Amino acid sequence: MSTVPEVRTDRLLLRGWRDEDREPFAALNADPVVMEHFPAPLARGESDAFVDHMIASWHERGSGLWAVEVVEDPGCIGFVGLNHPGFVADFTPCIEIGWRLRRAAWGRGYAPEAARAALQFGWDVVGLAEIQSWTTTANVNSRRVMEKIGMTRDPADDFDHPALAEGHPQRRHVRYRITRPPVEVVGSQSAR
Repeated sequence: MSTVPEVRTDRLLLRGWRDEDREPFAALNADPVVMEHFPAPLARGESDAFVDHMIASWHERGSGLWAVEVVEDPGCIGFVGLNHPGFVADFTPCIEIGWRLRRAAWGRGYAPEAARAALQFGWDVVGLAEIQSWTTTANVNSRRVMEKIGMTRDPADDFDHPALAEGHPQRRHVRYRITRPPVEVVGSQSAR
């Protein structure tokens, strides 16, 4: 796939990554509040490598993480989209939905709005049957987004993240899932 499809919602544009996105994305990844539920903030080189990874995912898989911008105020505010996790667990391979927005964008409903569009893309374009998401147990904001977009959690699915060492305070993760909604058949009703 050579181009990244754009998806518009009422207020947002989900689009491919541009060179001018790297600086605001690096600032977001360096913010200790935004990165509170990750092992550490990212240095500029790590952030740029993550952008490169997201771009490559679109070209290799036809899906990935979009740059997100507010239509009325262009400029990258973070990412949302579908990701292929890079670790091995009893539930991988799978597709996860994820998001990360700069702090100034929090509390405006952007994450669930963008995530709903990403879910729809996963159902309609990618043809997925299930999408998952996970976070640390303490990340109530992301958990709230997962619930707002219709994902559910079974505590039996929670897991210790294999990329974090035993005893790491963020190792325990909660896992949410959503399955493709049934397709409504529109048409004739049977005669009675």
